[in-house]
Amino acid sequence: MDTNSFVLKGSVCYNTSPQEVRCVEGGYAVCVDGVSAGVFEQLPERFAALPLVDCGDQLIVPGMSDIHIHAPQYAFRGLGMDLELLDWLNTHTFPEEAHYADPSYAERAYDIFASDLRRSPTTRAVVFGTMHVEATELLMDKLEATGLATYVGKVNMDRNGGENLEEDTAQSAADTRRWLSDVADRYDRTAPIITPRFTPSVTDELMAQLADIAREQHLPVQSHLSENPSECGWVKELCPWSSCYGDAYDHFGLLGPRTVMAHCIYSDETETELLRATGTYVAHCPQSNAQLSSGIAPIRRYLDLGMNVGLGTDVAGGANLSMFRCMADAVAVSKLRWRLVDESLPALTTQEALWLATAGGGSFFGRVGSLAEGYEFDALVLDDSKIRTPRELGVWERLERYVYLAEEGGSLTRKYVSGRQIDLS
Repeated sequence: MDTNSFVLKGSVCYNTSPQEVRCVEGGYAVCVDGVSAGVFEQLPERFAALPLVDCGDQLIVPGMSDIHIHAPQYAFRGLGMDLELLDWLNTHTFPEEAHYADPSYAERAYDIFASDLRRSPTTRAVVFGTMHVEATELLMDKLEATGLATYVGKVNMDRNGGENLEEDTAQSAADTRRWLSDVADRYDRTAPIITPRFTPSVTDELMAQLADIAREQHLPVQSHLSENPSECGWVKELCPWSSCYGDAYDHFGLLGPRTVMAHCIYSDETETELLRATGTYVAHCPQSNAQLSSGIAPIRRYLDLGMNVGLGTDVAGGANLSMFRCMADAVAVSKLRWRLVDESLPALTTQEALWLATAGGGSFFGRVGSLAEGYEFDALVLDDSKIRTPRELGVWERLERYVYLAEEGGSLTRKYVSGRQIDLS
């Protein structure tokens, strides 16, 4: 057997559907050649020769996918949280991202980001870089070294970027091709993704060229959509020909099952149907949407429609890397939306939040996000023994509690991506 074939023994929990979880106390999660062979109450004889890692009573859950995060913004997380989106972009984000023209600054910043992401609950991520080719390649190098699986994008923006953060249209496309040539076949776990920042920062001419590159090289796409009322109004002015904000991407063929669109808070019926019909992924970023006064996405509606939905921390709109915090925030804001906006759409359950963090977003990477047979073996081992209580708790109660109290005594003791153990030191 390959070295990434083994058995984890502990209290296992994973989703069998968005609404349901399976819990096996003292269960065996079997990994064969980096792929899950299933979870068992008793270890089958055919796996008896595999190395056994006895995790005691610790929790074993699927790895988590953060499908929207900005690596260069990690340097100023926690700042400007009292600003609205567009003010925050102009005051903090754009000036910070301009610093990444300096490779030495990028080196220092991305060292911190990659190191912290490696130690976080995230096993896979869809990551924005900046418009700078050298800095984006540095970021990819550092993420590859973590052992995590990531998509990383060189950002494109040829309008409304402000001083030192606006590209010439032709140069932006040329730099994108140069970057893709530089990183071709360089990595095992890190892949490029086409990244028009958002419609207000990308002209129709550049959007068309990026769509051509994505088609030619069979690349996925990431961007932002319908995050803020001011932004949505701006897009109507910039693209009066579009039927909705989403059409400003779909017109060029940029929506589809290999595209992640962050936020989708103000998607009307036309846009929602466009996202559903194309299979586009929605990255729900609840903390960021609250911090930047953007709003609350109708995730219940998207789930009911069978749309592809996952979670994003959206650092630095979101202040930290914790996918557990992201799950808790998703449940909390859905309750506010139900109470204050639309009582016909029930709040999310914690089981659904777990699904969004694991299988929901994980499916963007393929068969990822579950411990069921046939999924890539991404797993977290969690020690909740220092989250004290006098009560006797079942496996699900322990995991539900961990979502909310991870920072109060929980610890991540092991982490695996496709069966490879990640160094947490």
